[in-house]
Amino acid sequence: MIEFTPWPTDLAQAYRDKGYWIGRPLCAALEAQAEARPDAIALICGNRQISYAALNQAAENLAASLAHDGFGHGDTALVQLPNVAEFHMVFMALMKIGVVPVNALYSHRQIELSSYAEQIAPRLLIADRGHPLFADDDFLRSLPRIETVLFLNEGGTRSLQQRLTTPVTMPAAARPTPADQVAFFQLSGGSTGTPKLIPRTHDDYDFSIRESARICAVTDRTRFLCALPAPHNFLMSSPGALGVFHAGGTVVMAPSPDPAPCFDLIARHQVTLTALVPSAVGLWLQAAARLGPPRPLAQLLVGGASFAQTMARRVPAELGCRLQQVFGMAEGLVNYTRLDDPDDVVFGTQGRPISPDDEIRLVDENGLPAAPGEPGQLAVRGPYTFRGYYKAPDQNARAFDEDGFYYSGDLVCRDAEGNLRVVGRVKDQINRGGEKIASEEIEHLLMRHPAVTAAALVAVPDANLGEKSCAFVVSGTPLRGIEMRKHLMSLGIADYKLPDKFRFVDALPLTAFGKPDKRLLRARMETETA
Repeated sequence: MIEFTPWPTDLAQAYRDKGYWIGRPLCAALEAQAEARPDAIALICGNRQISYAALNQAAENLAASLAHDGFGHGDTALVQLPNVAEFHMVFMALMKIGVVPVNALYSHRQIELSSYAEQIAPRLLIADRGHPLFADDDFLRSLPRIETVLFLNEGGTRSLQQRLTTPVTMPAAARPTPADQVAFFQLSGGSTGTPKLIPRTHDDYDFSIRESARICAVTDRTRFLCALPAPHNFLMSSPGALGVFHAGGTVVMAPSPDPAPCFDLIARHQVTLTALVPSAVGLWLQAAARLGPPRPLAQLLVGGASFAQTMARRVPAELGCRLQQVFGMAEGLVNYTRLDDPDDVVFGTQGRPISPDDEIRLVDENGLPAAPGEPGQLAVRGPYTFRGYYKAPDQNARAFDEDGFYYSGDLVCRDAEGNLRVVGRVKDQINRGGEKIASEEIEHLLMRHPAVTAAALVAVPDANLGEKSCAFVVSGTPLRGIEMRKHLMSLGIADYKLPDKFRFVDALPLTAFGKPDKRLLRARMETETA
């Protein structure tokens, strides 16, 4: 078994007693749908329409072949595939035999994959021969523990497609990992550095999936467009593809969130639900002005980064669909606005936790409870919030308190109904001569300008003040720094919060998780001042 920090026995038993943890492996929902509704369409990928029976059979074929090769409990795998049906086939296959994968994003390169391989020591690699990293076998030679390699888009003995399509009898001893053990490693969504590995168990992740599908009203009639990276926690479980499979709906794969091809897929396959990060929403709003709203899209989930209220209010009118905000983390906690919430909650908050046993604390910089209505650092524990990063004792010592509460680094406010509003990051503050500035607060205010579609505030070293600030702004029409300062002043913010510099750009660089890449923006400013 993979070592991880478990929940205390009393909490684990309470979660079972309340029906949160039901002892079900993550492949069980697919297997149930394949038996009950074998001909229903589970996946649409390009010109392929794949039924639940076919999806389950492909996963079974791969799982059985790997089991015959000796893979099973205690083994790990490194997987990197694009947004194609095979990603879900592979994931379900590994769940069937208890192999624990890391699902690398397709944008990841040698540094990230080498780090994952060093941490989990995988015997199995499943990847795409079309990825630049695997154009030849040079990188493979740097992974000495790998025994078996399967490639998408390659023939012969290393063909993934051949394993997926060749029927093999499952060995009698093969079975999923027990539900209270690690199912796979999720990637942390940090904006800098190599993502840390988060052990997710079948029990905790399945609960999050089931509740997310219920809260988002996912049914067997749902058609969900997967346009962001498929391995992202948002696209897997909030409610994501796994929530759609749980309910018996259909997942439509898209290579990217580019608006024009996505609008076409929405129309062609009658997509009703999709999920985007705020930066992609801005592009969709621009496209809708040219192309019209994406029909028949009925519901848009927005998460992955804080969402400016001014942009949120544009969604129903300009995209023609209902907005549901999501504030979640790969580490566990997921919040949603509810479908019957009033507008001020839907547009002005990021919702509330999915479970009454999600325990929330907001603490100030001294570790004391934040005053009512005041921002505080978010600390959480609950039935699907992990208990520690994998093989990272130093990070865990900083991230968890003695009661097992995880400190996410988010600065949030909480209203009387328990709805959270993200106002910044503890690690994304600018210390300007001792005055603390939450970057996201200023970014939201910048985006209240009607011409601004995206903004990011970063720290710039300063000899006198320690740090100053620079705002990178994306706008639909030409703007000047003086206009933006007047805009911010008209909103009544303190003078020290006004950005010291402005840079107007065509687009913000994004991390693989769809968040502004502030490391690159800071590097750009360092180059300017060098």
